[in-house]
Amino acid sequence: MSKKWYVLHTYSGYENKVKANLETRIETMGLENNVFRIEIPTETVAEIKDGGKRVESEKKVFPGYVLVRMEMDDRSWAAVRNTPGVTGFVGSQGNPSPLTREEYNKIMKRTSVEAPKKTSTNMEIGQAVHVVSGPLKDFDGLVSAVMPEAGKVRVMISIFGRETPVELMFEQVEKI
Repeated sequence: MSKKWYVLHTYSGYENKVKANLETRIETMGLENNVFRIEIPTETVAEIKDGGKRVESEKKVFPGYVLVRMEMDDRSWAAVRNTPGVTGFVGSQGNPSPLTREEYNKIMKRTSVEAPKKTSTNMEIGQAVHVVSGPLKDFDGLVSAVMPEAGKVRVMISIFGRETPVELMFEQVEKI
């Protein structure tokens, strides 16, 4: 038998509890040689809170899913499947489908230290903003583009009577 990664479907919000329950079950049932690792893919997301404060937090990449590396046999399948909070394995017609190496690598690459940090904001196109820092401090403008991957917004600011697009970091502006 070979060790493969499988995806478990769980109740959303119970991923950490499922991981803890599974680790306990593996130990008490003596399945350490069948179930090897349990992963909950997360990524670091920077959010800009009101007042322009940047706060980083861990967010689950796939809420409601947990990855398990295991050798699939009747005993390990039953132990994992009957863990509280687990609703089933991802697969077709009730048969668990293992992830390919490429799928696993793609999922885990999003969670690695080198993965670009995502930034989220509640700013929207057309929203009025006030510049709070930088050379354009105290100017007002309208958001024309939101670039969460870069942590920036493009703001149309009236300079010398002309609308000028300016790219600013999320923390340089606040909603009016």
